[in-house]
Amino acid sequence: MKFRICMTVSLSGATSCHQHQSLLNSAIRWTRLYDVFVCHSSELTDTEEAECLVSFLEAPPHNLRCFLSHRDSCPGAAIPSELCQAVQNSHIKVLLITKHFLKDEWCTYVMHQALADGPMSNRLIPLVRNLLHSEIPPELKVYSYSDLSRNTDRCYALVNRTVLQYLKDMVQNEKVIDFNSKSSVP
Repeated sequence: MKFRICMTVSLSGATSCHQHQSLLNSAIRWTRLYDVFVCHSSELTDTEEAECLVSFLEAPPHNLRCFLSHRDSCPGAAIPSELCQAVQNSHIKVLLITKHFLKDEWCTYVMHQALADGPMSNRLIPLVRNLLHSEIPPELKVYSYSDLSRNTDRCYALVNRTVLQYLKDMVQNEKVIDFNSKSSVP
């Protein structure tokens, strides 16, 4: 069994820390239940990888809210409903794409739900492990992806930065919309 220590990449400088904290406290963040939805196959190695990613993202200083189906689904609930609600209630969707993911019907279902929720958006992050480009699902070949096989810690840090950038963009867009609505009033 392979063990890996999940490293924490801290933000540098007081300004970055302050900006990070203000993004985590922004009202726009709380419009959804989760910052990150992580989809993975039920294969043990994939589950362990997903748990390590989530541990990294949920731990300080990141403090992100993540959804893992085996941990966060309600017992007795209909699986399709649970997955659809979690996808819709997450800012960012991470797909942990492995050979097992490609064979898992629920992963395919979630992938299509995530694609339908935000087609061609920056809200979907494919993380690939031990796959050739030709093995990546055709629907995802238009997305930039990170290869976990090369540098797992870098991939985790990229997910964190992507979530923070997304929240920052949302906050800025909200300010622009708010400014425009106030300036249009005579």
